[in-house]
Formats: sequence, C-alpha cells, structure tokens
Amino acid sequence: MQTITGRLLSWASILEDTTREQALRTARMPFIHPHVALMPDAHLGLGATVGSVIPTDGAIIPAAVGVDIGCGMAAVRTQFTRTDLAGRDLAPLHAQISRSIPLSAGGRNRSIRTTAEPRIEELRALPGAAQADAVAKHWPQQLGSLGSGNHFIEVSLDESDRVWAFLHSGSRGVGNKLAQKHIAVAREQCRRRFVDLPDRDLAYLVEGEPEFDAYLEALMWAQRFAFLNREEMVDRVLDQLGRFLQADVERLEEVRCHHNYTARERHFGRDVWLSRKGAISARAGEPGLVPGSMGAASYVVVGKGDPRSLHSAPHGAGRSHSRTAARKLFDRADLDARIAGVVWGESDAFLDEHPDAYKPIDQVMADAADLVEVRHTLRQVVNVKGD
Repeated sequence: MQTITGRLLSWASILEDTTREQALRTARMPFIHPHVALMPDAHLGLGATVGSVIPTDGAIIPAAVGVDIGCGMAAVRTQFTRTDLAGRDLAPLHAQISRSIPLSAGGRNRSIRTTAEPRIEELRALPGAAQADAVAKHWPQQLGSLGSGNHFIEVSLDESDRVWAFLHSGSRGVGNKLAQKHIAVAREQCRRRFVDLPDRDLAYLVEGEPEFDAYLEALMWAQRFAFLNREEMVDRVLDQLGRFLQADVERLEEVRCHHNYTARERHFGRDVWLSRKGAISARAGEPGLVPGSMGAASYVVVGKGDPRSLHSAPHGAGRSHSRTAARKLFDRADLDARIAGVVWGESDAFLDEHPDAYKPIDQVMADAADLVEVRHTLRQVVNVKGD
C-alpha cells in the first residue's frame, strides 16, 4: 500500500500518471471521508477511476458508480470434475449456452421464460420500477441476457479439477439508461449551483434533496436487477451443463458479488455512501470473485478486512490498453495462440479482449495480498462472450 496523499491510498504497483491524476481529482472533492482507496487494477474511467473505492458523506457522484450499475460476478461449483468432461467435444456446450442466453449489446429474450417470471415480479414491486419502465420498457426481456464488452460466461476447472460455472454481467441497457439519466441530472444540479468541478463527470447529488432520493431509488433497483439477471443466467448455464453431461447439477459452493455499486457502510467512525467502481467488498471472511482476462486465471477469494482499503479488493485485471488501441496492437493469430485449448467464439470481434489488453492478473493478485486470500484458482475450458 502506498500513500499518495492523505486522501488517496493506492494498492496499485502499475499505475499510469493519468490514472493517478484522475483519482486525485476525486479524492479532493470536499465530501470524501476519510480517503479514496485505489485498487491494484485501477485504470482510467469516466470521471472517477475504475478500480476505486469512494466514500462520500452527504452526497453521491453518479459517474463514480458507473453506467453499468450493479455489474458483478456469480460462480457455482458443481459435483462434476475434469473426468466428466474428458474426451468430450465442448463445442456443443458452448453452442447450447449461446442459444440459451441472449448475447451482445441490445440482446434480449424473445419471450419471458418461466424461471424469470418471479424475478420480474419482484422487480416490478420495487421502488424504482416506474423509472425503469420510463427509460427502457423492454427491461423484462433483458433479464437473463449477457451483454458485450468484458462480460462473459465460462465453464472452468479449479486447482482440484472441479467444474465451475462462472459469469460476469450487469444491469444491461436499463441500468445504463438510468445511470445516464441521473449523471445528467447531477451535472445540471452542479451547474445551477455554480459549482466549479475539476471534471464534469464528478458532478454530484446532495443528500436530502429529491434528485438524490430519485437516484438512490434507481440505483438500488438497478443493483437488484443486475443480481437477478446473473441468477437467471446461472440457472440457464447449469441447466445446459446438466443436459450436456446428462445429470442433474449439484450446487456445492456458490459465490456472488457486485463490483459497481453503492452501499451505506460505516468507515472510520462515520456512516458514508461507499461507491465501489470496479472493486468488491472484502470484509474479513467475506467471499468474493476476481476474474482474470480472457485466457487467464480467475480467483475465488475471501476478504481479510483491511480497514485502510475500506474493506475492499480488486474486481479483475484492469485494462492497460483501450479497446481501440487493443485492436491495433493485437492480431487474431496471437489471440488464438493465447487461448489455445479453450472453446470460445473464435471471432475477430474479441481482439479488444486480448489478455495483454489487461494488467497481468498475477501482479494484481500479488498487490492484493493484504486484502484477500485466494481460495480457488479457476481456468476456463469454455468461454462465451457477446460481440
């Protein structure tokens, strides 16, 4: 851990100057308490740094939560082992999962599945449903869909050759639209107050005002949508895995975590709004998930409860090259070689997900040694992504 200033602590051994300066701008906002914690996977983001933990007293910065509200992970360890997969062509499993779950930006179900109905009813009953309807009337059809970018579904093997289902997704189009709406409101509120912001994406909403309450309502709704979206996908992945192996799936270990969200927490003697933008909660004994890049290892971890990190840990490898830069730097032949042995989509559309577009996950985990303990190391054998 490095103290950059009294208001910014960093666990990142790989940190670009532009990322450091962006994090400092956030740390200097007047309502930060006690400091911003920068995770090992920190990289440049919209307004606030991806891989930062931002405690605010009396305000929330919507862009510091991000536009994929509630993005996070889910993992389930099954009773199956490498032996159950041995000698099988896994391409049909990849195809089954891809048919079962809508992929890519804008992807949605043609009809609402029976398994999704109670989840949709729960969401309809929550405060925030009216806001969701107003910005994205088709959100029920998006429940159980993956999206694109770095979102993925994987079938993986752990260090003991046990089979896991492992996935990463968020609140889809409805969460993005809710976030964009309230980011715009925050900018307008600051403009009306003549607030001189160091970055317009650090615009904030003040607790106790109607705009704050409206954002909090939308935020909590979208976080729940993201969680239930992953639950619906987990059910479908395990159903397809069971069909493929012709056996009912046993769920022997399950881990869930958000990594783009806000929660009310107490830190250093004060109740704050804690926004984790690309970070997981890592209280002592709390399980979590840290995915690596495509073709790299991922980790099931347990928190150590470091108070200086605001009980947080990294959420993944963290980009070292933008998507545009990655497409120019890397070629398909190299990507094929790097993920040899994995059944995947085999498309140039995934060049921006090349492993070298990210920080080395081994270094990220070494930097996080005081924050989490590794319980399981996962390596994918099937990778499903949306282009």
